[in-house]
Amino acid sequence: MKLALRKVRLIAHLLHGMWTVATRFPNASAERRHALNRAWSLKMLRLCGMRLVVHNDAARLDHGALVVANHISWIDIYVINAWRPTPFVSKAEIRQWPVVGWLAQQLDTVFIQREKRSDAKRIMHELADRLSAGELMCVFPEGTTSNGLELLPFHANMFQAAVSAGAPVQPVCIMYEDAQGRQSTAPAYIDDVSLSDSLDMLLRGGPLTAHVYVGAPLAAGTDRRALAARAQDVVAGALRDMQAGRAVAGTVAQEGDVANAASPGDAAAAAEPLIEPVDQPPSSA
Repeated sequence: MKLALRKVRLIAHLLHGMWTVATRFPNASAERRHALNRAWSLKMLRLCGMRLVVHNDAARLDHGALVVANHISWIDIYVINAWRPTPFVSKAEIRQWPVVGWLAQQLDTVFIQREKRSDAKRIMHELADRLSAGELMCVFPEGTTSNGLELLPFHANMFQAAVSAGAPVQPVCIMYEDAQGRQSTAPAYIDDVSLSDSLDMLLRGGPLTAHVYVGAPLAAGTDRRALAARAQDVVAGALRDMQAGRAVAGTVAQEGDVANAASPGDAAAAAEPLIEPVDQPPSSA
């Protein structure tokens, strides 16, 4: 399928998301909103030529936890929402992005002005209040995106919210894999790459598999730095296991269906009969 047509389909899907949020969310229960968000996010991945494989989902917490994940791309948000919809802490600039910024705001994203030291303190208090109320929140403690081949150091600031609320931390690891079972950096949104160029690289790099490894919850304890280090160790270990094909078997998720899949290196082949075909990368630009 030509690249331009795939982009048109993505834009139409984003606009449909705006319509859904504007017309169906106001009177929907929290469970229904989560279901709509998850189905929309799963389709977003499919339109990008991507499937989702979740590992160790039995460890998942659905209430009152701070989810922390490594950060590779803007598509990470849709990967996590396709797994289990979760509000995010995001940089303030995203609020200005067309369509995407509006959707993020409507889905309870907390925006932080990273250049303002005082804003981090405000966000930490808001997160602690929301965690204490039993909500989920997701942060990317690396503070920026990477190519995904290894982790950047986890910053401890946002972990204070879990410590203050006495809420558990759930480490989550994301890894992208190409059709040959090799780790892919195509989704990486790094350096001076524009959003448009990042989308082009992602679409040309497919079909892809997004792997999500759900780490066992960590008790908050009393030391945010120790908590951040423990979470980083869990995510780093999961990344090494997935890179080596040692992760536990996962499940392949799609709109309305979940099926068993193999470990990362064999996920694409094993899952193919169980899910809808993904959009193939264009033969030419």
